[in-house]
Amino acid sequence: MKKENNDNLIAQNKKARHDYFIKDTLEAGIALTGTEIKSVRARRVSLRDGYVQVYGGSAYLENVHISEYKQGNRYNHDPLRSRRLLLHKKEIARLAKAQSQRGIAIIPLKVYLKHGFAKVLIGVGQGKKEYDKRQTIKERDQKREIRRKYGI
Repeated sequence: MKKENNDNLIAQNKKARHDYFIKDTLEAGIALTGTEIKSVRARRVSLRDGYVQVYGGSAYLENVHISEYKQGNRYNHDPLRSRRLLLHKKEIARLAKAQSQRGIAIIPLKVYLKHGFAKVLIGVGQGKKEYDKRQTIKERDQKREIRRKYGI
């Protein structure tokens, strides 16, 4: 997997890597309306409580907040509506299989623009226990101390 250009990064879910062990990632397009893509380009997106749900042979991005477009009119979009993800059938089947397993969540990690199109990086993750979260914080603090001490 290649690195994303941070200039095009719109939103990032930092809490996801704290709460989940990310096992697999997948890039998907998002079917948006006109006012939604304008809000995305204005960086008015929140992934905090978002998740992906598979039903009816399609994958949907749920509970992701894309604010209303300020210059929009009465045809403005609903900020929390379900948004269809653009994926191949095999990818949807893989997500459906993961969703059926106990303790597995499908969560959005990043929203970014790629060649003018809005993309979402979704991760298949397993929830961390409280002691796993403490261990992650401990490791991060140790690495920070080493960098500070040795100037790395």
